[in-house]
Amino acid sequence: MAEELLLENDANISGHLTKSLLAVAFLASFGSSMLYGYNLAVVNSPAQYIKDFYNETLIESYDWTPDEQLLTVLYSLTVSIFAIGGMTGALMVGRLVTKYGRKGTLVRATVLVFIGAGLMGFSRWCRMPAMVIFGRFITGIHSGISLSVVPMYLGEIAPKNLRGFLGLVPSIHICLGVFIAQVLGLKEILGKEEYWPLLLSLVVFPTMVQLMLLPWFPESPRYLLIEKGNVHATITALKWFRTKGNIQAEVEEMQEEQRSLSSMQTISVRGLLMDRCCFTIERVGRRPLMIGGFLFMGLCCAGITVSVLLQAQLSFMRYISVGCVVGIIAGFCIGPAGVPFLITAELFKQSHRPAAYTVAGCLNWLSNFTIGFVFPFLEIATGPYCYLIFCTICLGVAVYTIFIIPETKNKTFMEISQMFAAKNNILEEELTSNGHLKMAMMNGYGTLSQQDEI
Repeated sequence: MAEELLLENDANISGHLTKSLLAVAFLASFGSSMLYGYNLAVVNSPAQYIKDFYNETLIESYDWTPDEQLLTVLYSLTVSIFAIGGMTGALMVGRLVTKYGRKGTLVRATVLVFIGAGLMGFSRWCRMPAMVIFGRFITGIHSGISLSVVPMYLGEIAPKNLRGFLGLVPSIHICLGVFIAQVLGLKEILGKEEYWPLLLSLVVFPTMVQLMLLPWFPESPRYLLIEKGNVHATITALKWFRTKGNIQAEVEEMQEEQRSLSSMQTISVRGLLMDRCCFTIERVGRRPLMIGGFLFMGLCCAGITVSVLLQAQLSFMRYISVGCVVGIIAGFCIGPAGVPFLITAELFKQSHRPAAYTVAGCLNWLSNFTIGFVFPFLEIATGPYCYLIFCTICLGVAVYTIFIIPETKNKTFMEISQMFAAKNNILEEELTSNGHLKMAMMNGYGTLSQQDEI
């Protein structure tokens, strides 16, 4: 059976964009990545209504009127607790994707959205502010899981020449989620006081679509072969995602990676941080998107500061401010939203990838928590000058990318690993850990055998 599935071959591993690839990319992103962007922005419009709800319930329950500073702290906690949930979810990624697979983890994680959305949606009716905060925490766990698993899944199912494109699909959906949250938060739509619980709980609808359709798609072929050793399921999954292309060569490339990992176990986070080879391949990325995105964001942050300072003298500056806000979102969508998670899949081999996504996710969510909790107080203290801090960070990352990070476009996972091994004078044995394993061909597809050097 496996022989028959490998008959249609081209000259290389490059593949075409098929309907199945496009469908799974949009479906996985629609029900996961878009919710991340939506939840980031959805609490902005009803901020005052949420504060009023907290104030009313504290008076009702404890006969105590809180001051404005306490309400600001509670609102900041409501915003930032989403990041704490995200960090919690990121810490769970390694175990989940190893046990349930990439697609299996996404499907099982959807239950968190229904729980979180239910808590937030009924919080006003129950007169319980804690339901809003805990609901944000639960949805944060889902976003922490999906923000790592979606690019991991797409990076593993995509042929090398399409990894960049499919890797940007989640970032597009993140920005789309931010945009939808801003639009639905308008007073003409759901931005009224009585609608804010509904606004927070609308995340259930994209999740329902994902839950109904995603289980019908195959699991990651790399996961099926390298971690489960199921060659037939791997070939079946590849045939599902490919209409053309050298499937045999792709299976052989996966088996080459499997060969290099034959004496390794899936690495832990601690093992990842202690692994010398990992740090040598960590400095890589999709340079044009990263540089362009961060430069544009930095310039827009500076533009916000200047336009806000000059609004009193020049009335048209308010339009410049709006344009700069849109520009920051556009710059974020260009590269920073998706490329870091895309290159995480490219930088690390299968044994290191779950731990790498755990580390990257934790750093991402720690930053989200810091910004979400500190920004309201930072804005009070520094006014429009607070955006200069973000401007400096964005420009600094762009400069670092220009001078340090090379390009990995159209390279397989093993080619990237070998490229950095050569660059840093790492012996091939350190990459393979078993230098005498050779590839043999049997029954039309690659199998592993151990041969001694002659």
